[in-house]
Amino acid sequence: MKNNNLYKVEKQTVPVFSVKNIPVSSLSIFVGLLVCQNGHAQFSNEGQVAVKSGTILSVYENYQNKNSGDFTNDGEVYIFKDWNNDGNVRFTVTNDGKTFFMGDTDQNISGEKTANFQNVRFENYASPEPFKLSTSISVNKRSEFITGIVLADENNGKMIFTENGFHSNASDLSFVDGQVQKNGSAAFEYPIGDELYFRPSYHASGTDAGNVYTSQYFFKNSDNIHSHSIKEESIKLIDNVEYWNITEDAGSEKIVLSLSLDSKTTPSEFFNVSSDKEVVIVRWDSASGKWLNEGGVISERAANASPGAGYTQLMTSVVKGYGMFTIAIADKNPPPPDDLVVYNAVSPNGDGLNDTFHIKGIDKYPDNSVEIYNRWGVKVYDAKSYNESDKMFAGYSDGRATINRGEKLPTGTYFYILKYNNGKKVIEKAGYLYINNQ
Repeated sequence: MKNNNLYKVEKQTVPVFSVKNIPVSSLSIFVGLLVCQNGHAQFSNEGQVAVKSGTILSVYENYQNKNSGDFTNDGEVYIFKDWNNDGNVRFTVTNDGKTFFMGDTDQNISGEKTANFQNVRFENYASPEPFKLSTSISVNKRSEFITGIVLADENNGKMIFTENGFHSNASDLSFVDGQVQKNGSAAFEYPIGDELYFRPSYHASGTDAGNVYTSQYFFKNSDNIHSHSIKEESIKLIDNVEYWNITEDAGSEKIVLSLSLDSKTTPSEFFNVSSDKEVVIVRWDSASGKWLNEGGVISERAANASPGAGYTQLMTSVVKGYGMFTIAIADKNPPPPDDLVVYNAVSPNGDGLNDTFHIKGIDKYPDNSVEIYNRWGVKVYDAKSYNESDKMFAGYSDGRATINRGEKLPTGTYFYILKYNNGKKVIEKAGYLYINNQ
């Protein structure tokens, strides 16, 4: 197939493509009709195209998958120009098809229908934002962000990750500037940003595979949308350069949300807070018409975060609703008037010191619950009637609805929620817990 050729595939009833079979290094094209179209640089499909496993197809002209077109990729497809899908783009689940968007000129990714990819890779050196996404694309497995920002916000595009979808290598060089949707309940780093800044949000959504959430980051002042002067009294200063929009599109579970702080975008005041103040997550609440303090715990950048992620800290909290989020500086809440003491370090090495998560005085309040989450929002421990004798957290994933039950948890910062009834009301405490399992 020469680079300057244009092929139109008319209606077919069987798969027609088998290009460059790798084992025998041959070049074959099986079609019913090949037509060169003078003056139009595009590859148009109105029938069925199937790229089989072990096969490579390279498309050097603009690709048009018509509304009658059926394109199945179980091999490797390289797209060097624009891609438009008005038909059916899919893969065979048992295979591992890969689609590469590559080149040195900007590429439009458009169409009336969602294109379903098994794996996809973005690598374009034309400009900082070479991929213009004006449709929805779905990823079932891996999306590799190598170089080139996927600009979706200005074009009403969306990138969707299915329940098994994930990504790698997101950084300031390559991410989605626009909406990213995640289906399912797995922990997920949303590969989002704005302008030239990668600023992910993180969360897991419990146990329901039917959950659907969408997240988008804006390097803009939320005060222009919802006045920062209309807020709870404890909130003193709201970040005026950035915010996230997070929606719950399906499901009913509350998430443990983590937002990233980055010195390149986040104001310096949020990295040097006085002892009587704290950094918290705030949310615009449409029902009350004001910014609400969602609390939160700050921790350092995760060791397993994307290598190219420039942020240095995460702010984590259980959210009570959805919509517009950002961070703020607030007055520290005074501790409730009780006699509980929470020791926020666990080192289960058998030396008798901090071997368990110790809450001094919890025995007096047996009507209690303790939940512990990792920084990705995944619940790793859950217990009722926590006490100081036989029901204690010892650095292992255990309890109801947790992951990897019985496994030793990695060293790092976690987030706990303690609720207990003191006889008058239910009191809730939240904070960080450091586990040293080395």
